[in-house]
Amino acid sequence: MQQSQASSNTSDVLVAAFPSRLAGDVRTVLEVMPVAAISPPGPFHVEVQGETVTVPSRIYHGEPDDELEHFLTETQQMILHCLYSRHSDGRVRQRRVAQIVGSSEPWVVPFVVQLAGEYVVEILEVIRQGLLDLDVPGSAQRGLYGDFITRNPSFFARTERRVVSYWSCYYRWKYPVFGTYPGGILAEAFRSAASERVGVPWPRHTPPC
Repeated sequence: MQQSQASSNTSDVLVAAFPSRLAGDVRTVLEVMPVAAISPPGPFHVEVQGETVTVPSRIYHGEPDDELEHFLTETQQMILHCLYSRHSDGRVRQRRVAQIVGSSEPWVVPFVVQLAGEYVVEILEVIRQGLLDLDVPGSAQRGLYGDFITRNPSFFARTERRVVSYWSCYYRWKYPVFGTYPGGILAEAFRSAASERVGVPWPRHTPPC
């Protein structure tokens, strides 16, 4: 009974990571995911097109069988990839974010931006390769990310500070100039997208590039 209750609570937490209109799809995805022994810790709250979603910092579910994934719709597969981009294993996060980074769905964006503020440089490189249109003025991708950042200024400021912290702790020896660090490049691209969105320079919380 307790295990069933814990599973139900975890499901509710993961459903809350997406807009309410996707609740049915999320619950279908959760049916193919193995039960996690640990509940998702420390979620973060962001706004996606006027609705607040609550995304877990990490999940601890094993990955489902490939055959089960193939039975999901395209939207449900994208939801699955988003959830596993929060996995405790960095290799899983890297593999899953590669599947979502090119998406034009607004509800995918917080999963990508959160990863841009984490410490695995290989993941940062995957994100950068998937977001090349961030550098193109007026592009749909630039508008998508610019809109999200301007709706969530505190979240983005916190992400920038995390980028600086991980660079300083782990990668400064390899990238002496912050602007050459993959996380720094992404932060600058996100900031430019936000600046274009509002028509004025967006506040900076990183060293000058």
